[in-house]
This record gives sequence, structure tokens and C-alpha cells, in this order.
Amino acid sequence: MIGILGAGAFGTALACALSETQPVTLWARRLPKGREAPRLPGVPIPDTVRLTEDLEQARQKIVILALPAQALRGFLADHGAALDGRALVNTAKGIDLATGDSPSTLIAQSCPKASIAILTGPSFAADIARGLPTALTLACADQEAEALQHSLSTPTLRLYRTDDLRGAELGGALKNVIAIAAGVAIGARLGDSARAALITRGFAEMTRLAIRLGARAETLAGLSGLGDLVLTATSDLSRNFRYGRALGAGESFDGTITVEGAKTAQAVSALAADRGIPMPIADSVAALAEGRASVADTVLQLLSRPLKEE
Repeated sequence: MIGILGAGAFGTALACALSETQPVTLWARRLPKGREAPRLPGVPIPDTVRLTEDLEQARQKIVILALPAQALRGFLADHGAALDGRALVNTAKGIDLATGDSPSTLIAQSCPKASIAILTGPSFAADIARGLPTALTLACADQEAEALQHSLSTPTLRLYRTDDLRGAELGGALKNVIAIAAGVAIGARLGDSARAALITRGFAEMTRLAIRLGARAETLAGLSGLGDLVLTATSDLSRNFRYGRALGAGESFDGTITVEGAKTAQAVSALAADRGIPMPIADSVAALAEGRASVADTVLQLLSRPLKEE
């Protein structure tokens, strides 16, 4: 039995996929009416998924935290003690804006006896829910990592294992920032060449910061970094890309849609500044998200940076 906390698009998609091989309990404070998730139109929730608003029913041996990154700290403050001692698998891709902490750090602070894992990589919830082939990274340094890998794999959901939690979660968080930048390029009609440049130089930023924070370069070059970046910076299904495109075009964006990269850009910009790490693209995205700069000024600032070796 697996418990999933959070009935948003990704949590619901995982519930649909994992229920093919085992019982799943899906928890949310407010469950959707019927058995269709609002964020996954046309995808029914199988009868093998038990829906509940009672957190106790979802406290299984394995608990997947499918909560927004900026909501994780508050949730753990309220419920961390009840979840301690279990295998806690985080899916949020972000950095806490208030503290600068990663999801695994927040979990460890509230649940010191838990086995912590990160599930991340190039995936759209709709693809997972419909059983389309998807490969993800499962980062876990616990001795039970291999058993967890098998528990969370299905015939169409293939997990690759690593013990580099820092690299996996930073790759997932930072790629959202670059995906916003890529969207800005397209929304502002700067062209596909500009988007390719932003993706490439953005990946260099991601890797530079992650290594300084203790990650391994090969992790960033894998599914949880480069793989996820390619997907989210090139597809209209990416919320972060669509948000960036709206910024670039000067259009409004649906405020009810969670865009993890906007807050992450602000957290990353502050984090990098404290450590003296140059992150010009992340800084630009943070300024745009906060309304401190125009697209025209941001482009000019990036293009006027000193010439350098690659």
C-alpha cells in the first residue's frame, strides 16, 4: 500500500499509474467531485485508488509527498511528526523561498527518522496518468533504495536510481527557472535560436550552482537535470514555459496554476548572490517574475554581458 499526499495533477497521475500494481490511497484536504481530477480532464481515477480526506488513512509505509514546493514547509510543520519513520518520497521541484532550503532538507528537519527519497525527471502528469512510457530518477541514499525503486516502478513508469539527492532535486528545481526563460524568448518573438542559447547557457548555470552546493555533474546531465530541462523548455504542456511565454508576450497568466519556477528563481538568485555564484539567467527570471524589470531591459542586459570563453 502506498499513500500519496496531494491530489493535484502529478499526485493524481502517480495514483493512477501505481494503482495498476498495488493498492493506493490518495489524500487531499478537498477531494475532487466524482473520480475525475480537475487538472487531468478526461482521465478517470481508477476504482483501485482509495480517495480520502483523512490523513491517517494515507500514512502508509511509503508516502509520496506530491505537494507544491512552497507549501511543503508548512505542511511538515503541521504533520511531520505523524509521518516520521516512513519512506517519504518528495515530488516537489523547487527551493523554499523563505529559508532557501531544499525539500529533502525540510523533510529531514521535520522527520529525522524518515527514509528520504526524491522522485523527479522529465514527465508530464497527463502522460503518466494515461500510461505513456516515462523514465524518472529516484534519488535515495537509504539502504532500502532498491526495494523502493521496485515498489514505485510499473510496466510504463521506469525509474533509474541514484544516491545523489542534492543533484536530483536541484536539477528538478533549477530547470523550471530556465524553462521560464525559454518561454520568455518565444513569447517575446526572439526566435528558436535564442531559446536554444538560453537552454544551453541555462544548463551551464544549473550545473555550476549544483556542483557548488555538493551535487555531482553526472546527475545534472541525466534525467533529473538535462532530461527534464529539454522537456519543460520546449513543450506547451509545461506550466513554467507557458508562464514565461506569457511574460515575454506581455500577457496575463492564470494565477490558479502553480508555477514553481517563479518562486524558485527568487530563491536561487538570493542563494547564488550569497555565495558569489554568477547566475545571470536566474537573476533575470527573478526580476521579471517580481516585476522589477521589463523584457526589453532584461534582454539588453543579458546581451551586453562581457564576452567570455564557453
